[in-house]
Amino acid sequence: MTSQTTTQQNYIHTLLKTHFGFDSFRPNQQEIIENVLTGNNTLAIMPTGGGKSLCFQLPALAFEGTTIVISPLIALMKDQVDALNANGINAAYYNSSQLPEVQEAVLNNLTTSQLKLLYVAPESVWNLVHYFQDIEISLIAIDEAHCISAWGHDFRPAYTQLNRLQKEFPGTPIIALTATADRATQDDIVIQLGMDGAQRYVSSFDRPNLYLDVRPGQQRMQQILQFLKEKEEQSGIIYCLSRKSTQSVAEKLIAKGFKAEAYHAGIEAEERSRIQDDFINDRTPIIVATIAFGMGIDKSNVRWVIHYNMPKNIEGYYQEIGRSGRDGLPAQGLMFYSFADVIMLRKFAEGTPTEAFQLAKLDRMQQFAEALSCRRKALLNYFGEHKTQDCGNCDICKSPPQYIDGTVIAQKICSAVARLQEQEAMGMVIDVLRGSQNAQVFEKGYQKLKTFGTAREIPWKDLQQYVIQLLNQGVLEIWFHEKGRLVLTPTAKEILFDGKKVQLADLIQPVIDVVKKKATSKKRKDIFEKLRALRTKLASEAGVPAYVIFSDASLQDMEQKLPRSISDFAKISGVGRAKLEKYADVFLQVIAKHLDAVENKVATHERSFQLLLEGHSVTEISEKRGIAENTVYSHFLKLYEQGHKIDLFQFITSEEISTVQKAKIALQNPDSLKSYFEYLNEETPYWKIKYGLVLAQK
Repeated sequence: MTSQTTTQQNYIHTLLKTHFGFDSFRPNQQEIIENVLTGNNTLAIMPTGGGKSLCFQLPALAFEGTTIVISPLIALMKDQVDALNANGINAAYYNSSQLPEVQEAVLNNLTTSQLKLLYVAPESVWNLVHYFQDIEISLIAIDEAHCISAWGHDFRPAYTQLNRLQKEFPGTPIIALTATADRATQDDIVIQLGMDGAQRYVSSFDRPNLYLDVRPGQQRMQQILQFLKEKEEQSGIIYCLSRKSTQSVAEKLIAKGFKAEAYHAGIEAEERSRIQDDFINDRTPIIVATIAFGMGIDKSNVRWVIHYNMPKNIEGYYQEIGRSGRDGLPAQGLMFYSFADVIMLRKFAEGTPTEAFQLAKLDRMQQFAEALSCRRKALLNYFGEHKTQDCGNCDICKSPPQYIDGTVIAQKICSAVARLQEQEAMGMVIDVLRGSQNAQVFEKGYQKLKTFGTAREIPWKDLQQYVIQLLNQGVLEIWFHEKGRLVLTPTAKEILFDGKKVQLADLIQPVIDVVKKKATSKKRKDIFEKLRALRTKLASEAGVPAYVIFSDASLQDMEQKLPRSISDFAKISGVGRAKLEKYADVFLQVIAKHLDAVENKVATHERSFQLLLEGHSVTEISEKRGIAENTVYSHFLKLYEQGHKIDLFQFITSEEISTVQKAKIALQNPDSLKSYFEYLNEETPYWKIKYGLVLAQK
């Protein structure tokens, strides 16, 4: 490692702590940032909550000039700008929702080089190009980059114009970021943006803090009501396929005493904005919404997501459940599944330009819902992250079906895929294995393959289920962008050549016990609630969401570490320089009072004495405990009068004692301390008068 590399790494770590309050990077963040800082184009695939934003926000601080961030939603822009400003970073957004005078102020700050980051929608970027030409653009970040691809799940036409950026700013590095992109979508993003040679970074899609649960769709409302009884005031989202369902579900929840609101595109824009703000600011804990809700909202303390209906593809499902547990604390994703959902979703796809592609992905979503093996393994394998170990944190792992030794079946299936040169889709693979006498098989000469008819004893539907299990276990992959052909993974090759054993769910046995174990929720301690109440108060005063002040993860870190000084508070996760200056004092006071009342279980005057013995000054004790210095001095006097060995002479001189004694004589033994205070020209504090009167008798 060169000295230059070491210096750069030290610098970016300093920026990380100073501006964002973190001591270390999450997986892949440092590598991505270093690649951006070298001026290279970058494609970053990182899961929701994995820290994508930092990958362009930190380089923006390191570079001279302004970073342009292209972002698809106003809510996303405002949320990130609020968070950046809270961290002492100059950032703004520009979009059509702003008043002309606000837009003018933003552009003035831009052209006078006062902004480190400017957020703009893809539809607006070309209206501002002439402004960009007059300033130094250090970096272009394209967030939610999957929107540029027809293979992506949220295709947005305005994104297709972004390929002009390379021509307009040929020397400026571009970073494209998304949470959900399979292999086909990744390739398409690079091609569409003209980012040839871009370095790709694909982070783990694993979110181990999320409990994954899929249940039959019968009696959904009863199951939801039972689920929510255990969630108290936790924030969560319920996704429905139709506007009518959002209204119906919300009304039923309200009737049962829950604070909930519906959200969909049919509601007036102003009202939608109000509903979203109430959710972000913890005034409304439950939102029942269509999938339009939540994209880009960096609300870190969403504890659960429910899918009232099955999503249309795994990318959407993964993105939506990823809106919970972004702070790394335990969260749950619950999905209901029924065949009626499949029928409805198939109708939505019919007649669209990408109908075949959408239907193939819908089939894969249905296969995930019907999975008989670890759900997390199936989810990760879908995105090309091959895991062989079960997660232990999903409904299948908690209540597994009966398994059989499926090694021979798996070998036959993998062998067929290999002999078909990995060029055929699932239906043809099954036909070959069963020795089907259809025209397509004979036209291609597949009846001559050694694997033809080797699994004819297994019914077609059962063999299909075994293939699906192998897909979910990461033994096979479907390449949707290449006519849905099945391909082998490294695990498949271990099964074929290295004797790796495979377990498959026995299709004859009962599959899954639908009775779910009740999730146990850790009861929050008093201190967490006190910290959360303070956070809510500060957020209300600042007009920002609560998590902009501190995330739940930061509050939990405070709860665990119970910092007692400014230096201790600086070590809390998420505390950077700006937040240390703004919030340390008030949070330390709450923690100090809690320590007095709950944790230490000692008298308040004894707590002050403990801190004195630890070497703290009276001023420090006052700040730590959130009490007046006069009160601290009275604690010491009380202990002295109770016979404790405490040296009060360290706080008052013999001359000051003499002055108080002379005042006593002159005033002829007055009963009121106020008389002493006034006689001494209001220059001697009350506590010192008390000390002088007591010590004069010694």
